[in-house]
Amino acid sequence: MGAVNTAVALNCEDIAWFRDGASLAAAARGAAATLARRIGLSSHRVGEVALAVTEAATNVQRHADDGALLLRVVRAGDQAGVEFLTVDSGPGIPDVPAALADGSSSAGTLGIGLGAVSRLADQFDLHSVPGRGTVMAAQFWPRTADGRSVVASRDLSTAAGVTRPISGETVCGDAWAVRTDDRGGAENDPAILVMLCDGLGHGPLAARASQAAVKAFHETRDLSPAGALDAVHLALRGTRGGAVAVARIEPAAGRVLYCGIGNVSGFLVGDDGRRGLLSAPGIVGAHMRRLRTFEEPLPAHGALVMHSDGLTERWDHGALPGLLHHTPLVMAGQLLREAGVRRDDASVVVIKGAW
Repeated sequence: MGAVNTAVALNCEDIAWFRDGASLAAAARGAAATLARRIGLSSHRVGEVALAVTEAATNVQRHADDGALLLRVVRAGDQAGVEFLTVDSGPGIPDVPAALADGSSSAGTLGIGLGAVSRLADQFDLHSVPGRGTVMAAQFWPRTADGRSVVASRDLSTAAGVTRPISGETVCGDAWAVRTDDRGGAENDPAILVMLCDGLGHGPLAARASQAAVKAFHETRDLSPAGALDAVHLALRGTRGGAVAVARIEPAAGRVLYCGIGNVSGFLVGDDGRRGLLSAPGIVGAHMRRLRTFEEPLPAHGALVMHSDGLTERWDHGALPGLLHHTPLVMAGQLLREAGVRRDDASVVVIKGAW
C-alpha cells in the first residue's frame, strides 16, 4: 500500500504467512523478533512481541485445523509497529471472555494466556465461532518509558485488508489500496476510495501488475471510480493485466459509487443481509469495455467488503454472529477463513465505521 490517511487505514509491508506445523511457533517467534528489532522497538518491547506471537502461534498449533499466522509491519506516519493475525478452522472458543480472563491459558502454551496477549498489545481483537474457527489480531507499537503507546488507539481505523498467495508461492498477485478525498470542504467527512486488483494468474508477474495498479491508483488526480479505474487500465498495459474494482464511499451523501472490470466481488453488508455490487467482464490493461458506475445506499452500521476470486462468494456473515461488531482486519480474516481457497491468490478488504 502507498501513503494513506492513517485514520482510515495503516500502511502494511513485509507480509509473511506461516502455516500450521511443528515449526510454526519457533518460525513465527523468530520472524516477529527480527521485524521488531529492525523497526527499532526497544529490547523489552521486542521480547513482549515475541512472547505474544509465540503464545498465539502455539494456540494455533495445538487447537486449530488448517491454521495460519500472518505477520507484517504496519506504519502510522513516522511510527512503525508489528501486527499479527491468526486464522484457523478449529473448534472455536465457546466462552471468549473466560478465555481472556487472567489465569486462563491453553495446555501446552507458555501459560501467559490470551488475556496477557491482549494487554501486551496496543490493539487486540478476537472473534470466534464454536464449530467453525477463530480469528485473532493484535498490534504492537513503540511505548514510552511509562508504558504508553506512542500511537493513539487505532479503533478509528476504518479499512483493513489481507492478501495471501497461492500455495507454493511467496508473493501474492493480489493487492489493495485506500485513499481519501477531502476536496469540496469535506475535511471532517471525506470520501474514501478503495481499489482491489487481482493480477492475472499468480506469482511475480501477477504481483507486478497489481503493484502497478496500486501505484496508478495513488497517483491519479481523477478520484471518481471510473476515472481511477481508467488510470489503472493505462498503467497495466504491458503487464498481464487483471481484474480491478474501485469503490468510492461518500459518507455525507450516504452512498457508495462502484466501478469494476473482471472477477472482483463487492458487497454491502448489513444486519439485514448483503447486496452485491456489479462488475463488467473484461481484463484491465487489455480488453475493457465502456465503464459503468453503479450507485447504492450505504447500509446503516454496515460494511463494504471487496474480494478477489481467491474467495468464493458462498460466505454468509449471518453464520458468524457478531462479526459486524469487530475490526475490519478481523472481519477480513474471518471471511478469508470462511471462503478462501488455496488454489489461487486471495485478497479481501473491509471498510466499516466510516458512516
